[in-house]
Amino acid sequence: MTTVDVLGTDGAKVGAVDLPADIFDVQANIPLMHQVVVAQLAAARQGTHKAKTRGEVSGGGKKPYKQKGTGRARQGSIRAPQFTGGGVTHGPVPRDYSQRTPKKMKAAALRGALSDRAREGRVHVVSTFVEGETPKTKAALATLGAVANEGRILAVLSREDEVNWLSLRNVPTVHLLSADQLNTYDVLVSDQVVFTAAALDEFLGVPAAAEEGGK
Repeated sequence: MTTVDVLGTDGAKVGAVDLPADIFDVQANIPLMHQVVVAQLAAARQGTHKAKTRGEVSGGGKKPYKQKGTGRARQGSIRAPQFTGGGVTHGPVPRDYSQRTPKKMKAAALRGALSDRAREGRVHVVSTFVEGETPKTKAALATLGAVANEGRILAVLSREDEVNWLSLRNVPTVHLLSADQLNTYDVLVSDQVVFTAAALDEFLGVPAAAEEGGK
């Protein structure tokens, strides 16, 4: 089990939290993570591409010129694929790119990605990004600068944490996710992963009642 500091808005230590070894210290299965990421990116494709075949383009009902005697190759329609404006042969058609990925595979890939980031010291926990009830982007950026001030940052928040959501949602270098949305691709594409304490408890399945009892 790995212990990381819980940092306040000024970057000072305000506590500590244990990261379970079965989530944050497992062997990363690179082929598995690759398969899960490919499936996730494939599922994000719209698949609405469409090209018309020669039977779908307009025109071409009349034979362009007689069959014989012109010295040219015989043609039956100006909408054949070799003509400009003709149909497309074997063109793209609407399709579903999604792949079936078992939940256990997704969970194992996510554990591997989080473990990779944790071993490199790139998983951080903060009490909150903004104190008080008013969203403040400047204050949230100051907290981030004191915790993880380089590269692309993945901030994991509690779904009910409206103040932090509003404070960070327009920052181009920060990607926001709720704890139940955490996935392999977003972890791997980010340089730093920053949890709020509430989001980490939510991700680890710590009951709210138990959390309040420990305060």
